[in-house]
Amino acid sequence: MFTETKHDFRVVGRGATAEHYFDFRNLYEEDVHVAAVRSSCGCTTPSVSKDTLSTHETASIVAKLNTSTFIGQKAATITVVFDQPYYAEVQLSVSGFIRTDVTFEPAEIDFGQSKPGEVKDRTIKISHRGNPGWRIQDVRSHCSDLAVKLSQPRIQPGLVEYDMQVRMKETMGEGDIRERLTLISNDTQFPTIEMAVAGHVRPSITVSPAAVSLGTAVIGQSVGKRLLVRADEPFSITDVRCVDKRFSFDIPEGKKKLHFLQLKFDAGEAPDRIAQKIEIVTDLPGEKTAECVATGTVR
Repeated sequence: MFTETKHDFRVVGRGATAEHYFDFRNLYEEDVHVAAVRSSCGCTTPSVSKDTLSTHETASIVAKLNTSTFIGQKAATITVVFDQPYYAEVQLSVSGFIRTDVTFEPAEIDFGQSKPGEVKDRTIKISHRGNPGWRIQDVRSHCSDLAVKLSQPRIQPGLVEYDMQVRMKETMGEGDIRERLTLISNDTQFPTIEMAVAGHVRPSITVSPAAVSLGTAVIGQSVGKRLLVRADEPFSITDVRCVDKRFSFDIPEGKKKLHFLQLKFDAGEAPDRIAQKIEIVTDLPGEKTAECVATGTVR
């Protein structure tokens, strides 16, 4: 169910935001329920984004490194306890080194909520105390949708400060932003330090519910559901795609910001388990689409 079970925060600054999302998906027909999450060390606080998942739904175990109250090398084991559809435990491992001589103000780069194509700038102050010869030599990221501009260092007795501007480009993809910047310094003992970049780019079009439950259909029966399709600007639905021909759709006409799309499922003549992707095509630029998953059982 989990895409990964280990994460290394590497080196982070005192008070900096350090969170990691362990994503997991319900692979079962029955609901999955998280009964508890606990950590072996107070240096890490775990939480769950959603404790009950229907078929194919996703959620995250969020591991937060407590950089304000702990220092040095830390490690923790997070135990995730499931009690439905059966009892199970999963262990997740996190580690990181919290250094006290480097701080960020604010604690992370947070772009907040944004529209698709929006450009935003954030500025953060980086302070190093102790070695006046400390310098940032480079800033790296795996995300090409971020641009960084670093000021000249301000040097005082026992203190080096930088202002760093981080720009979110118009090309940033829709959804949650969970990126990191890596500062490369001339510190031979700890040459790198990590910084979190967060935010959310709202999808230009959404469908609700994203996971459609058909329940248990009797052979020969039909099941109907209504989907809500929404966008920031008026649009038309041009097509609805699903490889399972037992699904049919009543496509609404006209251009509106909100459409109600009627779904019909004909159960057929044989028992089956249903898990189908539905793709809704619009006339928005680039033929933007929205997707949902329909699940159920024919008995």
